[in-house]
Amino acid sequence: MDPPFPWRLVTFDIDGTLTPVHGWKGIAVAFGHLAEFEETTRQFRAHEIGEDRHLTNLLNIATGHTVAEVEGVLERTPHLAGIAGGLSELHRDGARTALLTHNPTYVADWYRRTFGFDDAEGVTAQPVRDGRIGPPADVHADKPAGLRALLARFPVPASRVAHVGDGPADAEVFPLVGGGVALNSLIPEVRRAADLVLETRDFRDVVDGLAHLVPRR
Repeated sequence: MDPPFPWRLVTFDIDGTLTPVHGWKGIAVAFGHLAEFEETTRQFRAHEIGEDRHLTNLLNIATGHTVAEVEGVLERTPHLAGIAGGLSELHRDGARTALLTHNPTYVADWYRRTFGFDDAEGVTAQPVRDGRIGPPADVHADKPAGLRALLARFPVPASRVAHVGDGPADAEVFPLVGGGVALNSLIPEVRRAADLVLETRDFRDVVDGLAHLVPRR
């Protein structure tokens, strides 16, 4: 008999984790702001700006456009194979699933509805009125706070939570939960911080990896 599935809640980053490319690059291309995307990305990687400023710059790319326009880009964005089926398998194993992301609510909601995630915790600092996206204000990227918000809604111990991501913000979450999975991460410190490192374009490989990952807490 197979051992019981070890996780009660699995949280996922979006860009670079569920997508092989950064989703905001596609949004920038569609809206004619590729140069702005590339410049803020360069500055962030060079440590010339912090994550809050970088995230503000990305959100500004969508300002003035409609949520429907953004969702059209998200539909065309490449994603890992088998996400919906993998989430169904996690649900059958008794795990809930949530997005833990620095994306705005309108992006996280699209992923939640499209693939079947149970919940999402993202950035709420960009208003949407009558379907049109306004400018961001007071953006604060804080995945540990997002994790705390999810744990308040899902009464599970942190030791039975696994997080899957690819960036430094995800590495901040790994020690706060029972298991961290670095998925397709190119960043050495993120890979070192993880309990499991995976490289795959198939979400079902992630589900299999989680089934064999033993909680460390």
